[in-house]
Amino acid sequence: MAGHSQFKNIMHRKGRKDAARSKLFGKLAREITVAAKLGLPDPVMNPRLRAAIMAARAENMPKDNIERAVKKASGSDGESYDEIRYEGYGPGGVAVIVEVLTDNRNRTAGEVRATFTKSGGNLAETGAVSFMFDHVGVIEYDAKAAGAEAMFEAALEAGADDVVSSENGHEIYAAQDHFGSVAKALEAKFGEPRKASLVWRPQNTVALDDEQGEKLLRLIENLTDHDDVQNVYANFEVSDAVVAKMSA
Repeated sequence: MAGHSQFKNIMHRKGRKDAARSKLFGKLAREITVAAKLGLPDPVMNPRLRAAIMAARAENMPKDNIERAVKKASGSDGESYDEIRYEGYGPGGVAVIVEVLTDNRNRTAGEVRATFTKSGGNLAETGAVSFMFDHVGVIEYDAKAAGAEAMFEAALEAGADDVVSSENGHEIYAAQDHFGSVAKALEAKFGEPRKASLVWRPQNTVALDDEQGEKLLRLIENLTDHDDVQNVYANFEVSDAVVAKMSA
């Protein structure tokens, strides 16, 4: 396994084991509020808000929490978040992209930099590693939604660029310009996906030994645990032994 999908699966299991739901709900609510502020508060007319709400539903976030997060966008509480992308290198020279929503740029920058340093990595300038990734849309369905061949054919017909199917489900990738139309076509055929969002997909991966792999996964775990961090992506590949150890 490789890249952000691998770490996502690890953290999904770990998150449920640790029952760290309140922190996750807080991050999901923040994304919903920001999405609603940047566009219309109607998910039908606001693709980013629709994606944020789908992500919240996939994590069983209560409907009341979702509605409060949307209403908060039109409130007068003065809360405002900046979207920032940090780029750097982790152990083994792995490229790492960190997306944050913060109300204090200086605090977050210092804490993200410290997290990289403590893990044997280093923060770099914006643009230093993003060229190693493709910024694309991904639509995810559970494996039971369709067979691999049926999903592949439907996705390509809708204009998708790639489909990755496994026992964990289907990941359909599409260019940003076609993301909305592909998602709409697949939803008409298979129903609402479990997730739809823009991600940084690595063009190639760096193979790590077990020691480097553990350090890299620890770095990503520490970054992901930060309240302001929404998403972390990295171009790495580690052994099944490391995956099993980190998932335990």
